[in-house]
Amino acid sequence: MIKSSPLPPVGPLDPLSEDNWRTLLAFADAVIPSIRPASTSGSTSNIKALPQAEYATVLAATEANAAPEGKSIVKQFLEERPSDNPAFKEQLYRWLAHYTPPDQRKQLALGLAALNYRIGALLMTGYTTPFADQPIPIRESIIKSWSTARLPVYRLLFKQLTLLCKQNWIFTSPSIGPVLGFPRTPLHGEPAPGFDHSFVQIPPGEGEEVLEADVVIVGSGCGGAVCAKNLSEAGYKVLVVDKAYHWPAEHFPMTQVEGFSQLFMSGGAILSDDGTSAVVAGQAWGGGGTVNWSASLQTQGFVRQEWADAGLPFFTSAEYQACMDRVCARMGVSASAIEHNKSNAVLLEGARKLGWAAGAVPQNTNGKKHYCGYCSLGCGAGEKQGPVVSWLPDAAGKGAVFVEGYEVDKILFETRGGKKTAVGVTGSWTSRDSNNGVAGADRYTRKLTIRAKRVIASAGSMSTPLLLHRSGLRNPHIGRNLMLHPVTFLGASYPSPIHPWEGPILTAVVSSFENLDGHGHGAKLEAVSMMPSGWLAFQPWAGGAEYKEDVLRMRRSVGQFAIARDEGPGGRVYADPVDGRTRFTYVPSKADRRHLLEGIVGLAKINYVAGATEMWVTVPGVSRFVRGEPKASDIDQGINDPAFQTWLQEVRARGLPDPDTLFMSAHQMGSCRMGASPKQGAVDAKGKSWEAEGLYVADASVFPSASGVNPMVTNMAIADWISGGVGRGLAAGGAGEARL
Repeated sequence: MIKSSPLPPVGPLDPLSEDNWRTLLAFADAVIPSIRPASTSGSTSNIKALPQAEYATVLAATEANAAPEGKSIVKQFLEERPSDNPAFKEQLYRWLAHYTPPDQRKQLALGLAALNYRIGALLMTGYTTPFADQPIPIRESIIKSWSTARLPVYRLLFKQLTLLCKQNWIFTSPSIGPVLGFPRTPLHGEPAPGFDHSFVQIPPGEGEEVLEADVVIVGSGCGGAVCAKNLSEAGYKVLVVDKAYHWPAEHFPMTQVEGFSQLFMSGGAILSDDGTSAVVAGQAWGGGGTVNWSASLQTQGFVRQEWADAGLPFFTSAEYQACMDRVCARMGVSASAIEHNKSNAVLLEGARKLGWAAGAVPQNTNGKKHYCGYCSLGCGAGEKQGPVVSWLPDAAGKGAVFVEGYEVDKILFETRGGKKTAVGVTGSWTSRDSNNGVAGADRYTRKLTIRAKRVIASAGSMSTPLLLHRSGLRNPHIGRNLMLHPVTFLGASYPSPIHPWEGPILTAVVSSFENLDGHGHGAKLEAVSMMPSGWLAFQPWAGGAEYKEDVLRMRRSVGQFAIARDEGPGGRVYADPVDGRTRFTYVPSKADRRHLLEGIVGLAKINYVAGATEMWVTVPGVSRFVRGEPKASDIDQGINDPAFQTWLQEVRARGLPDPDTLFMSAHQMGSCRMGASPKQGAVDAKGKSWEAEGLYVADASVFPSASGVNPMVTNMAIADWISGGVGRGLAAGGAGEARL
């Protein structure tokens, strides 16, 4: 039995006025309408009443796609609307109150308020009737008009509000799981007990608590955990601290609502300031390694050469290869036990039929088969060898001490030998509640300072720059050069049920498009996690009835993406001026968009030759490709099918425009990049700050540029190198190793 992981209360301050809530819920009911036959509907202002024949067609299509065990509640699914579900409003409340920056929340409130009044409604909808007072068909037509409006602000509003409504409906819908046949837990694999992590506990009281260590590591993710293992095994007293809390294996996989809130930053995604990009970043004990998809690719040679040419020869050295091999060996990285699911098998078989380069992606599952698609919500089987299963238990075995729930305010410095030197960190520690969770009102906070000989910042590319800035560091590269490996998606449906949430998530890669510019920039083609709240939220919306049909089409669909190695100039990470939360700016370059578009076209060709019956992209304004019935006398033209080629022309012509396209990112890199001098990076070739002795950075923020592959192994290998240098510096008795 999986244990629940209750969320903290949402708080007393309502993020919206009563009128604005009415308008937002009216919007949600138009995006996800209650669908009924007109003759039995009574009042039709708040439902989508269809003529009997049309309703019968929708009902038949929905029943055909529903899981056998869900056919009995298809009518309930069609009749469902968000405003009838208190959990939907509570989830929206949480999103707006806790995860939306103040200025963005204010902008939303202003837009909703305008729709409440005749003048504002006229300007935004073409009608003088307030939006919430319109019947569902009119509301739906208004929303559709925004998707193709001449002014970008309306297209952006369409994208953000439909995404907000779709995702939070999927989070809270009582019928989606049953009609899809989506089980609460994976059908394959067995739960297993995890390592019994123990944490420092501080009693209630006043004043400051002080701990001491040789090394304090801020962040328990892939970089910090490797450092902890290496330095504790070298005999040093190591303290690993993290603002996140540890959830034992019996809580995994979490529900989609719990998982996105408990295991990720900002409830699952941070939107860029312009709303065109969304970052999905782990915020769990174990960092991104707790929620990633097991992909374990080593840094490619052309990237290593690029970094060496930038004045960092370590990356073409045998030592760097040894670091990668060492971290892969500890996690049992291998492709030998992979059993591909449908989405990954399609990539490999489609690429074979087209003569393209493709191969298996090694997994960090200790050489074991891991047929589970739920790892974004935590691995209950304990087979994925992330930090909580491997590196942190190793560190604990050698005396490392752990602190959860500790938000570091800043790094402490003193002047020693005439040099600015890091001597520890200070911040606030928050206890668990009396039920050992984080939802109770009886939690308390203490100020905690940790004194240490070395400080290693390993909080990740979205948090480490903020910590360094709060601590007074001013190197111009801190927070700059953010690389995201931007992603855009293609969906394809097949004749038979696939159950795409089953099986390993990312076990194949098509690499024929990875070097489109001749300089190592292009796109790889891979499979995506098919948790409903992730995949369905990003499906195109062209109407309420159509969207509900699309939801059930997921049972026989695959989801894949093109992922670009972005060439720059990169984005910027900074602290919100009001509440200090992480904010970022990022705009994919024209070249990156071209590469992603070529990748999407490549995915379409792969799915065509694999037998897909329908295909779609996640950019509004592109029609869905529906495969025609072949004639018996036809020669199989494959991708030369004229109808398919016409659709590809439509995809190319539409492109990936702003603000219509939402670019996703699960890889954040480079925001404190390594450089040969302070003019080239925030840290030196050994991860040491240019501005202070005793301070190191060991996470993906030090990447000189985008890695081009899933960054875990690269991150760990660099941390292996950096922590070795920290250990040698401690052994020598100085503030740190001499620079190269």
